[in-house]
Amino acid sequence: MSETTLERPLAGKRILVGKPGLDGHDIGAKIVALRLRDAGAEVIYTGLGRTRQQIVQVAIDEGVDAVGLSILSGSHKELVAQVMEQLRAMGAGDVKVFVGGTIPGEDQPHLRELGVAAVFTADMPLDTVVAQLATQLA
Repeated sequence: MSETTLERPLAGKRILVGKPGLDGHDIGAKIVALRLRDAGAEVIYTGLGRTRQQIVQVAIDEGVDAVGLSILSGSHKELVAQVMEQLRAMGAGDVKVFVGGTIPGEDQPHLRELGVAAVFTADMPLDTVVAQLATQLA
């Protein structure tokens, strides 16, 4: 493995970070987006208050490898299910989806059943997030 691969394990990957719904806090999403960029990914951040449809459309238009949903509002089950359904309906079911934010442990199996590739909690080290994404997107 080259030194570049070790330092920038997400080089060449395109990752969308989105804040669906009415959640008005995005500091964590921005921190993750910056860390993903530092790991070599091209990051598209959709900003606050985007609809599920807007996030999916940007993901398709930008040809992303993964969509990261940052959800603090407690509506993660519904929002994730709707995003996954819409990605599949639009022919982008192969796009990996990961979720971060305030996700209770008991909800994580349900999200994985929906097809979520990874769930990241607020207390997870950023290096762990990058390593798991690099594995998922290899």
